[in-house]
Amino acid sequence: MAFLALLLLAAAGVCCYIWERNGAYGFNVLWRRGGSYWVDVTPDDPRLSPAMRAALTVPAPKARSGPMSWKEPETGFEVAELPVMVDDHEVDSILLTRIDPAQYRFVVRNAPAGDKGIDEWERAVPQARLIVNGSFFNLKGLPDTPFVSEGTVMGPSNYNARAGAFVAGQNGAGVTDLRDGNWQQALAGASNAMVSYPLLIGDDGQTHVKTDSRWLANRSFIAQDQQGRIVIGTTREAFFSLARLAQFLKESPLDLKVALNLDGGPVACQSVRLPGYNRKHYAMWQSQMEGEQVRLLKWPMSEASWGMAIVLTVEPGSD
Repeated sequence: MAFLALLLLAAAGVCCYIWERNGAYGFNVLWRRGGSYWVDVTPDDPRLSPAMRAALTVPAPKARSGPMSWKEPETGFEVAELPVMVDDHEVDSILLTRIDPAQYRFVVRNAPAGDKGIDEWERAVPQARLIVNGSFFNLKGLPDTPFVSEGTVMGPSNYNARAGAFVAGQNGAGVTDLRDGNWQQALAGASNAMVSYPLLIGDDGQTHVKTDSRWLANRSFIAQDQQGRIVIGTTREAFFSLARLAQFLKESPLDLKVALNLDGGPVACQSVRLPGYNRKHYAMWQSQMEGEQVRLLKWPMSEASWGMAIVLTVEPGSD
């Protein structure tokens, strides 16, 4: 009985610690995927995907865009897949949508409990044409950057923003370069908005990821092209570091004016549901490399999808 009492006391202590540190989000992390951990691997380890192993070769391979074509399943909403080519071989691809902001509304949503992955978000927002992960969140699943959801202001009130923001409201939707740091003005009056980082391409037409790294992950970004359309992309694989993604997008045929990185790794999922067209992508990759040592992110329930605490949905209608 004493041993059982000690076990119960220890379990209660662990639960109190998780609740204090992570709230409901922490419990749902354990429930959904059993937590997560890092394992040490080598750059040619088969536990890495083929795209990751290719990206970790020295020197890093130069990627170029493959042939692509846009389809328009619904007026004002186009889809495409952009191949990422190295030496005439496709190593990755970017799942793209291109949206006329005059015909659709953009909603930034937060589910801090961490109980919604891409499948649950589809059920929660059945009218959404697109669901994609959003910006960064903290240990309790709350926005880690300034954030507006259907007029409700969230996230930190003091924040040093030097990258960019996606802002949607009555005056339309777009990606704003925040190198001047004035995010309060950029978000003023917005119906939905989120600050994110880093800025991949600034409104000066240049890439703005200062240093390259060997951190690889599934990537998502939101951009605006020269015609004012919103371009949202998610990589199928984890070939890109942020610097190489920025350079690839600048040289791509997407004609981007400005591009902003969103959160990456296993949360970088995407769902598209249009008349006669469906696409769903589950992300799963993230690794870091220092020297010759690679650390790969893993979780016990390997088939589980991650909870997406912050998402952007694109829905019929406009603000």
